[in-house]
Amino acid sequence: MRGKYLPATTTDQRLLDKDQDTDWVHTDPWRVMRIQAEFVEGFGTLAELGPAISVFGSARLKHGSDLYAMGEEVARLLVDAGYAVITGGGPGAMEAANKGAHEAGGTSVGLGIELPFESGLNDYVDLGVNFRYFFVRKTMFVKYAQGYVVLPGGFGTLDELFEALTLAQTQKVTSFPVVLIGRSFWEPMIEWLGTTVLEHGMIAASDVARLQVVDTAAEAVQAIVKENAVIAASRPE
Repeated sequence: MRGKYLPATTTDQRLLDKDQDTDWVHTDPWRVMRIQAEFVEGFGTLAELGPAISVFGSARLKHGSDLYAMGEEVARLLVDAGYAVITGGGPGAMEAANKGAHEAGGTSVGLGIELPFESGLNDYVDLGVNFRYFFVRKTMFVKYAQGYVVLPGGFGTLDELFEALTLAQTQKVTSFPVVLIGRSFWEPMIEWLGTTVLEHGMIAASDVARLQVVDTAAEAVQAIVKENAVIAASRPE
């Protein structure tokens, strides 16, 4: 720096100045450090997790509903199959899956997000991390999971679903099973993808084929286990 760009004070002066303003904590360079810290915390917490499946679904599912019970069951069966269960740590489908994993004696993981209408992790999370940034949280969902099981849900659920499909389509992740539970809920979307979107040349038939649609928790877990066994067998020794 030269001329008018020379600072009037040194970096050490600004660091040690007790009267400095605090606006700097809200600037983009400081946000980069917060983002880095979130990645470090997530990686450090989950690095030794072992095989896991991310379970998604609506935060609006009511306790005692059929879909809530489905979330509990799929988590129990995933634990029986040797997987930890990862959710967004919130209410509804997330709580159901965490509850099923916790009560089955498995590892129940919750990756929470700072939202104005959700507070904290649900009571069934055994291993939890809270995030400020969606994109950091999404990285953890994919990096530490060997597949997705997706219950019916809204924008957040669809966002996670299509994020995984995009990563698979662009080969950022390879051989990543995605299983949707609830034919009556998901098949209209599958039909739209396989007709309108496919016929316009926006996707390939293989993109649609990535999605497996089932009706029961047992079918979902069976599909996950089967595809992961195929993936494991195809890896070079």
